[in-house]
This record gives sequence, C-alpha cells and structure tokens, in this order.
Amino acid sequence: MTKYYTRACNFYYGKQAKFLLNKKLALPLCGDRFIAFDKIEIFQRKNNIIKSKYIHIKDIKKLSKKRKKKVEQDLKKITSKRKNFLKNINFLDPTIMGILNLTPDSFSDGGKFNKKNVSLKQISKMIFSGAKIIDVGGESTRPGSVTVSTKREWGRIKYVLKNFKKKNKKICLSLDTRKSDLMIKGIRNGVDLINDVSGFEYDKDSITKLKKFKIPLILHHMQGTPSTMQKKPKYKNVLLDIYDFFEKKINNELLNRNLIIDPGIGFGKTLKHNLTLISKISLFHSLGFPILIGTSRKRFISQISGKNDSNDRTGGTVASVLYLLLQGVKIFRIHNVNEIKQGILVFKKILMN
Repeated sequence: MTKYYTRACNFYYGKQAKFLLNKKLALPLCGDRFIAFDKIEIFQRKNNIIKSKYIHIKDIKKLSKKRKKKVEQDLKKITSKRKNFLKNINFLDPTIMGILNLTPDSFSDGGKFNKKNVSLKQISKMIFSGAKIIDVGGESTRPGSVTVSTKREWGRIKYVLKNFKKKNKKICLSLDTRKSDLMIKGIRNGVDLINDVSGFEYDKDSITKLKKFKIPLILHHMQGTPSTMQKKPKYKNVLLDIYDFFEKKINNELLNRNLIIDPGIGFGKTLKHNLTLISKISLFHSLGFPILIGTSRKRFISQISGKNDSNDRTGGTVASVLYLLLQGVKIFRIHNVNEIKQGILVFKKILMN
C-alpha cells in the first residue's frame, strides 16, 4: 500500500504574504492571511520505503490522479481557518499555555508551586504576563518518573481546580492528567481542556468516559511510559509514524472531537527525533487542527547548547518557539511566560513590518 503525506513549506509573512495571496500566487496557512506558502513537500511511504519531493503549488495539476487527490484533500485542511473552540482563544494569534506543576518532583520546577498561596500567586503572575491557558498537573511525567495514585494526584490539584474560576473566569483552565476519574472531577470543577500526555492510551476508560462531555482535548504523543520512554526510543520514521498515530486516533476514537495536536517533544524521542519533528512540524497542519508544542526547558536544548546550557534554558526555549511560530504553530506550553511573551511580541512586530 502506498500512502502520501503533504507538508506546506516555503513560507512568506506579513505584507509579502498578503501580496502573494491577493495575486493568488500562494496559499494561506490555517486561514492566516499573514502566513502564506507556495511549495509543498510530498512524502511517499510504501513498504516503509520513504521518498519525498518538493513541488510548487502550480505544479499540483501535473501529479498522478491518486496523488493529486490526496494532496488536494490535505491542502483543504492546511489552508482552512481553525475553529475557535476554546473560550477567549483565537487560533490565528500566538497563545501561551502557562505550566503549573503542583508536584514535588517535576523535572525543572518540582516543589516550587505546590503550596496553596504560592500556586495562586504563580497563576496570577502567568496570567498578568500573558498566559491565556493555565495547564495544571499533579503528577510528574518527566523521564524516569513513577506513577502516583489517583488519590494522591487529586490531593495535589483539587484546591487550585476548585478555586481557579472564582478569580479567572475568562482564562482557559487545562488539566494535565492521564487518569479518567480525575478528568471527570476536573470537568466538574470548571476545567476547559484535558491534556493527557499518554494520548489517551494509559487509561483505556478515558475516551469512553469523556464521550458524554463536549470538552476539547489535547492529543499528545508519547512512546512508552514516563518510566521507559527515554530508553532507546525507536521509530521507522518519527515524523510519519507520529502522523499515523494521530490520524488513526482522530479517525477512530476521537472522530468529531475538538482537538489540539501535540507531537510530544521529549516524550520517547532522541535529540534527532526532536529536531526532525520541530523542523518539519508543518506536516501536522494537514490533520486540520491547531498545533501545540512544549519545548520549554527541555533536555534537547542542553544537548545542543553544551557548556552554554542554563537552568531556565530561556534562550533555547525562545529560539525554538520563534522557529515554530514561523511554521504556523500557535500554542506554546511554557514555564517562563513573560520572557517568551516578550520574545513573541518583538519577533512578530519585526516579521509583520
């Protein structure tokens, strides 16, 4: 069986993008009139032999009938404006998701915010700095971490969940959990978005239980479990394998759901895997959903920077966020909200000038 994949590339921005779109010399990315493209990369996968080629959009008509049909289907999703299904979130604008780890052992901020008054202050700080989504988690999923009980995880997060909407009615509240019982409790306490790093694989009841709720979901990819994921992760092709994972989930278990796609940087990936995903991230636009990426403070930054590594890895985080912004990614899961917001504001102003 031969399968084709379509990746938008060769992007233009700001005034140049609008000019090319008006002249019908380029296509809009995700309905954004300020990001346009005029080339695509077509991947062909047959018996795990993968080939790719770049073509200009004007040459699509020259493709074989089968390939042309698939490319045109993908382009419809790539160019369409994303539905704004989260309250007060516009998917045409960059959105920062602030991370609140209420754990003693998260990889970079374990134990810093798990006291009630400190956690509330951190929420206020992130919102003031520009976070439109707050992602609350009570279980560390860093490499090598051990699963905690549902009772313990709920004990860590219940105060924040029960009090969040009292002060922050217009802010999207996301719950980072793998456990269906906690997903349901979270929804009943005002959670707007469910973020399961296992891709709804850990708790087999989660998708069934969530069917009665219309809540949007983050479909995240992870190979293995937190305790095993970094033990020699392997793929036939990391980019296409993860795409296939998403496509299967969307078409079978999560059909007609409001989804955000997250390929899971650092979750069962080597440095090479992470770099491939980041550099070719625009492939995932052909799934037709907003893309979220979490590169904040991740280990790949240290692997690249070596002696120039730092505790917060702000420089590497900013660099990755700005590159991803150029590829049409709009949602960024971040620790240092103010610094990243500053970087986005300055970069976007220069880009659109």
